[in-house]
Amino acid sequence: MTGDAPTKRLPPRWFIRTAWVVHRAIYRVTRGRRGLWKPKPGKWGTIVLRTTGRRTGAERAAIVAYLEDGPNLVTMAMNGWADPEPAWWLNLQATPDATVDLPDGGRLAVRAREAEGAERDRLWAAYLVTDENLASYTARRSRRTAIVVLEPRR
Repeated sequence: MTGDAPTKRLPPRWFIRTAWVVHRAIYRVTRGRRGLWKPKPGKWGTIVLRTTGRRTGAERAAIVAYLEDGPNLVTMAMNGWADPEPAWWLNLQATPDATVDLPDGGRLAVRAREAEGAERDRLWAAYLVTDENLASYTARRSRRTAIVVLEPRR
């Protein structure tokens, strides 16, 4: 699934990290008025994912890309294409209940789980539509990139 594509050149890691720092700063400075957007056909959106720190128990927030799948929100557990798992994904594995801040200003309580089997294949295909280089980028990681489903809690 991820090892067959030729490797596409990525910007340096410092550039990717800086871009996300700037993105978070825009979101913070505008008090959430800028920095989040809904997905469009062939394009992912962004949300703020609020998890519980697995070591501290404190709330942690990360801006992540997402797609909609019916009532569910779907993201990929990537860390700027670096090999380590993102902290937010490790937090969700320890405590799957979280909240997300939506582009429309709302907040949604969710429960996270990793997509498997046919569901994973279907969601992976949906992400491939958003970036033709995605398979190449994920091939850089030594582990499979988890597809994370955020299901609304009742």
